[in-house]
Amino acid sequence: MLFIRNRLENYGVDPTWVGPLAAVILILFIALLCIIANLISKQVVIRMITHFVRKNKYRWDNVLLERKVFHKLSHFVPAIIVYYFAAAFPAYQQKAIETLALTYMMIVAFSVTNRLLSVFNDIYQTYEISKTKPIKGYIQITKIMVIIVGTILVIANLMGESPVILLSGIGALSAVFMLVFKDSLLGLVAGVQLSATDMVRVGDWIEMPKYGANGDVIDISLNTVMVRNFDRTVTMIPSYALISDSFINWRGMQESGGRRLKRALYIDVSSIMFCTEEMIEHYKGIHILKDYLVHREREIEDYNREIDRSNRVNGRALTNIGVFREYIHQYLLRHPGIHQEMTLMVRQLAPGENGLPIEIYAFTNTVQWTIYETVQADIFDHLFAIAGEFGLRIFQNPAGSDLKWMFQQHDQSPAPKQD
Repeated sequence: MLFIRNRLENYGVDPTWVGPLAAVILILFIALLCIIANLISKQVVIRMITHFVRKNKYRWDNVLLERKVFHKLSHFVPAIIVYYFAAAFPAYQQKAIETLALTYMMIVAFSVTNRLLSVFNDIYQTYEISKTKPIKGYIQITKIMVIIVGTILVIANLMGESPVILLSGIGALSAVFMLVFKDSLLGLVAGVQLSATDMVRVGDWIEMPKYGANGDVIDISLNTVMVRNFDRTVTMIPSYALISDSFINWRGMQESGGRRLKRALYIDVSSIMFCTEEMIEHYKGIHILKDYLVHREREIEDYNREIDRSNRVNGRALTNIGVFREYIHQYLLRHPGIHQEMTLMVRQLAPGENGLPIEIYAFTNTVQWTIYETVQADIFDHLFAIAGEFGLRIFQNPAGSDLKWMFQQHDQSPAPKQD
């Protein structure tokens, strides 16, 4: 400043204009110096750093580039220049300039801290443990704390007071803060519980009808759990809802390697009957039933040896529904798509207005949805087609075509003779 004033006086500038003009020139000089320093830091230094980062074998420093941490750090350069040039101004102006420059540097520092936290989370997510122990919620609560502390320090710096004075007033505002940050606090507690109990991981298939969620978890944050549904829509569930409400997590099924198949065939009860000799001989032609029928015939014959069989009600006898159940069981035991190490049974359920349910309870040896549906469809395609071989009818409510056929038969029947 003294150098500029002396040069202006040597040029014969009016003494009343020397001071203001010198200040303007100094400000322009500082501004030009800040622009040049900023250009050098961004166009030269950051480019050199970028070139070095791209060439090395490490991946974590690439995340620093993607998050533009180095670009944010470059903002310190002009702020430092302004801070140290503040001494060239009068004392009252120096204090204001230093305060503003320091405030700007504090804001940049807190911004860099937040970006570094994001970098840490990005690097952590590259590891397999991030799927079972996500830390995004903790990162977000840390960012909130950084913002709160940063705001207090910035305000204290602008006021020229100690941050302790502001902190003492926060206690009185704690109820307001709890109201404003209610969701964040609930989300933090829920995030700790979810992580500690391993209830939900990124990649889990969860089902929560209350929120219309049925799909894969793609993100777990402080306040929300993001679920991509199977129709490609995205549902946002509050984190604390996973603690307070019930939901289904299909991870156990996916890790077991088998998916449950539980579906029933409904048999028309009027088609169930005792097997005749001709029917049994016909069933013996089915290779997976031959050993079963031979064994059962011997067992029934031994049981009925002392029983009067003149009435078929007496003693034991094979039924077509019983043979059909055994056929289904043997068929599933030989099916390549059924997991043979898990529960496999064919059972009868209580009969109702839709007939007698024959339920298949088994597990496929795959958890892939498309393959699972194909295996299930192939099994029931076969069973629907084969039921008639056992003299059984699949129950179905009368359709329009059935009623039409009945009326046609009625119209074609001869009229009754009149006396």
